[in-house]
Amino acid sequence: MKVLVTGAGGFIGSHLVAELVKKGFDVIPMIKYSSKVNYGNLEESIKLGNLDKNKIIIGDISDRSFIKEALIDVEAIFNLAALIGIPYSYKSPGSYVNTNIIGTMNILEEIKSTKKILIQTSTSEVYGSAQYIPIDESHPKVGQSPYSATKIACDELALSYEKSFDTDVRILRPFNTYGPRQSQRAVIPTIINQLLDDKREYIELGSLETTRDFNYVEDTCRAFSSILASNKCKGKVLNSASNFEVSINQVVIIIQEILGINKPIKQDNNRLRPKASEVERLFGDNSLIKSITGWQPEYGGLDGFKRGLEKTVEFYKSNKEPSGYYII
Repeated sequence: MKVLVTGAGGFIGSHLVAELVKKGFDVIPMIKYSSKVNYGNLEESIKLGNLDKNKIIIGDISDRSFIKEALIDVEAIFNLAALIGIPYSYKSPGSYVNTNIIGTMNILEEIKSTKKILIQTSTSEVYGSAQYIPIDESHPKVGQSPYSATKIACDELALSYEKSFDTDVRILRPFNTYGPRQSQRAVIPTIINQLLDDKREYIELGSLETTRDFNYVEDTCRAFSSILASNKCKGKVLNSASNFEVSINQVVIIIQEILGINKPIKQDNNRLRPKASEVERLFGDNSLIKSITGWQPEYGGLDGFKRGLEKTVEFYKSNKEPSGYYII
């Protein structure tokens, strides 16, 4: 099967490309145009000889004519292209509307009268702070940031095409993914790199009380491929979650134990969200995706989370300076 992966140069996208290539798919990775003309997190796969850089296409999903050409002969699309930085969405919400919503609509318009499959990437942020736990797919959606609001719109738009035009849309809603090559703006790489920095006497973080349902990137990628493989996912929204929550403070303690490094924590007000925008608790229910596709996390629960963190720590110990390649 020939598949297009948008946002392929990003953290999850680059891992997904590697997963799909390993499974034998004919993968067309798409990255956003940049004057630097680099391949983002795909550089590693290219160097290892696991990806032919001539297959990579460069453009922008907000450009309808580009999308039209990119989708020729493609049987399935994994749409991971998005602006995702929550803090920046407070300052530039229009950019999020243009990339996330308009970009998704462009794909939908091009495939609505075809048999192509769209696996649309959602986010646990659409739920806002948990109103009950574990959070299942019926949980109310609350846009607590401009970013999450655009992702709610993307989900609803995609589902409307399934209802209106019988488009084969399948939505994966990953909870907090972590692992090697994740951007420094994410909390786990921030903790690790600050602990590894000999010049830093303390760790600067935002809220320590918030809880998250962390998922190792390999589990998230397997969830994507499981949704494509199942013929029961059309029109479905599926959480990929570990059914496990941990506070940021606990994450710091675990990583300090793995590294054998202890530093005091200092609150960084620049990392705090506006009070009403902070998602205080995320704890996902993955029973639906397990029942439909058979997927389940290999790094679930506290023991699995520690194993995933150990692999992530090893990556950052070998790559103390972030690559800078975080093309979305």
